[in-house]
Parts: sequence; structure tokens; C-alpha cells
Amino acid sequence: MAAKFGTSGLRGLVVELTRELVADHVRAFASACDHGGTLCVGQDLRPSSPRIAGDIIAAARAEGLRVIDCGALPTPALALAALEMGAGAIMVTGSHIPADRNGLKFYTRSGEITKADEAAISAALGRPAGSAEGTLEQDPQAAARFVARYTGTLGSTALAGKRIGLYAHSAVGRDDLRAMLEGLGAEVLELGRSEHFIPVDTEAVDPETRAQIKAWVAEHGLDALVSTDGDSDRPLLADETGTIVPGDIMGQITAEALGAEAVVTPISSNSGVTRKGFGKVLTTRIGSPFVIAGMEELGGKVVGYEANGGFLLGFEAAGPDGTLAPLPTRDCMLPLITVLIAAGKGPVSARVAAEPPVVTMADRLQEVPQEASQPFVAKLREDAGARAEFLSQLSAAEAACDLTDGVRMTLPDGRIVHVRPSGNAPELRLYVEASDRAGAEELMERGLVELRCAVLG
Repeated sequence: MAAKFGTSGLRGLVVELTRELVADHVRAFASACDHGGTLCVGQDLRPSSPRIAGDIIAAARAEGLRVIDCGALPTPALALAALEMGAGAIMVTGSHIPADRNGLKFYTRSGEITKADEAAISAALGRPAGSAEGTLEQDPQAAARFVARYTGTLGSTALAGKRIGLYAHSAVGRDDLRAMLEGLGAEVLELGRSEHFIPVDTEAVDPETRAQIKAWVAEHGLDALVSTDGDSDRPLLADETGTIVPGDIMGQITAEALGAEAVVTPISSNSGVTRKGFGKVLTTRIGSPFVIAGMEELGGKVVGYEANGGFLLGFEAAGPDGTLAPLPTRDCMLPLITVLIAAGKGPVSARVAAEPPVVTMADRLQEVPQEASQPFVAKLREDAGARAEFLSQLSAAEAACDLTDGVRMTLPDGRIVHVRPSGNAPELRLYVEASDRAGAEELMERGLVELRCAVLG
């Protein structure tokens, strides 16, 4: 995968993220975006992240910026630190993709970069290197302030009596998540900590990890198990049976618990949200920048979330011991904690079962070159006959089609098949929706087989 810049930032193979390429994007960001003269820098736990963070710091200082090194911390913790300081930020992370890849995620003083910011950065590439020497400071307490954001507002006994497993793996926020859960009264059992980077995609958990989670939950008598992706902005939650709770269901529950009046979520999310009585529900293209733009459009007591579970808070939400300030960037901690609290003294599965009876699933074909996936999806978009041929392999037909992002095909019985190429990884994503889990599982299994045949032969 060649290094690529977009609204999700700069992503590519580590060998392609050279000092020169990183510095070029830092200089472009420094000249084109609103950062207030200060840049916060954070990183995940990939082996390549310290080197890339050092390249960012050197380039930013040469542009005369005041640089604050926040070290290894969750992406939302870095975003919070930057908002507090009125600064810009760059997070070194490849999110859930393998360790041979990495990336840079950019924040202006307002939050995540927008499509307009993306265009401005792209236009500013190629500037000569600066010769200034900006100051360098350390902020080792940024992650601790992020922990306090929740422990200081949600109550020290909010999770009392709950025994929660923490799949730590190589997530940068593993210790912070433990501190939050224990600060809210839970008993926490850490599992699976790794000093080697493990790419965990919380939206498409592989069968081996699912089996391990079920085994841990049963062996240790857990009320729930939690985890995150590599940079700890996407949540993973399993209930007392070891069954993983979909991220969009977590989003629905969290939005309701916080008293949101408007919800913004991508077209790939569970459609059951439209049955929950929110004043407004707006669906967007997939990606947090589109969700943020929708939140700005609606305003008021608005929240956003993605199918991967990342949650964006757009208003001041009241907690038992204080107020949660808005944090309009993808965060995994709030939905994890809120769903556990919303379950009360009952099982997590019971709270999930109270949601509208719509089941969504997401999975992917990995190592699918974009040269193969994008033409295939483009043909589906443009040719109803191609869609009919693909669906016929699933013994299905098309009743409606939505082209907001990828190709989302609704079947006559209300089931949904949604195909979309990843924008930042060599993957082809499949989302399905059905009225029950068995139906969704069958549709997903058959859909992946037919996608593989259609794209890879």
C-alpha cells in the first residue's frame, strides 16, 4: 500500500514514511492549518512510532512551532490535551492495521481536520524546510487528565460489583482504561498483554480472538470484557457470555443514556437507531470527518458515532459528579463505560436485547489491492445488472440501493448487503443487516465467499 494522504491522515508502509515525507506533511500542516503556534504530539505502541514522532517534532520545531510531546497515549487523550491548550496535534498511529504500516492523524485547534483542511495541506506540500528552533516541552500528565475526565464525573461507585476483563494486548490506552474502570469501582482482570504490536480491528474481530474472548469470559466468570484498537479510539465490548456487542449498538445505548436529542452516524450503522425516538437522525458517508460535519449541521444536544463504536460527544453532558465537556473526536472510553453503567445490576446482554431488533455485522477481505476492490465496487455502483448478478449468488434480489458510501443494497425482505473498499488499507469491507443474528451470520458468511470469488477469482 503506497503512502496516501486523506482526511484520516497520512497512512502507508513504515518504509515509505520517510523522514522527508513526514516532514513535508508537517510543514504543509503548519502553513495551511489553524494550530495557534503550538503542536501536541502523541504516539501509539508500534515499534516505528517513536522514530516517526521524533521526525514530526524536529520538523515542527524547524517551522518555529512550540511543540509539546505527550508521549504514548490514546488518540482521544491527545485530542483532549490539544483542545485544552488551544493547540494543533499530530498523532502517530496506524490504528488497527498491521505493524508494518503506520500513519499520522492531524488535528487543528477545532479538532480533526476537515475535507477543506485536507485540500489545503495537499496544496501546501513541497515547501522548503524551515530553519527556526521552536521550543520543546513534555506533558506526561495528558493521559491522566483524560482518565480524570471520566472518573471525576461518573461516580466512584458507578461500576461497583462488576468483574471486568481487560484484553490489554498492545493498545496504547490499556493502562488508562484499567485506571478508569477501577476508578469507577470495578474489579479488573487484565488478560493478553503483549509487548509486540497486535493489530486489533474492533469492527471485524477475527474468529480466533472471538474464541479467546469467550474462553476468558467463561474461565474467569466475567460480567464483561473490554478492549480497544491500537490507538484506543475504537471500543471492543463482550457481554457476560463472551458475545461481542456491535459498536453501533453501543453508540445507540450511549446516545440515549447521555440524553442526546440528535444523532449523526454513517450509513453503515444499525438502522435500529431510527426507531429509538431521537428528535433527529442524520446518516452520512463513512468516516469521522463526515460525522463531525453532520454534528455541526444539526447542533444542539447532538452526538455522533460510527459502526466501529467510536463515539463523538457534541454537547455538555451531565454526569452524577460533574459535567462532561464536548469531545467531538472518536473516543472509545465513553461508550464502553456508559454501556456498562446502563446495564445496571443486570447482565449486559439484557441491555443490548432491549434495543430494536436489528442485527448488523461487519467483516472484511484483507490484502485486497485497491486496484482490484475499487473497480469492482465502481461497477456495482454504475451497473444495476452487475448488482443483480452479485446478489443472485446470494439467492437474493435488489429492492433498493443507496450509494452514499460504497454500495448499500436492500433486499425485498429488508436485509441489507453493503460493500465498500477501505480508504486507507488494502481491504474490502462487507456490512450486513438482518432481523436476527442467525440471518446476519448466514448473510455475512455467504457474502464474503461471493465477494472473494468476484474480486480475487
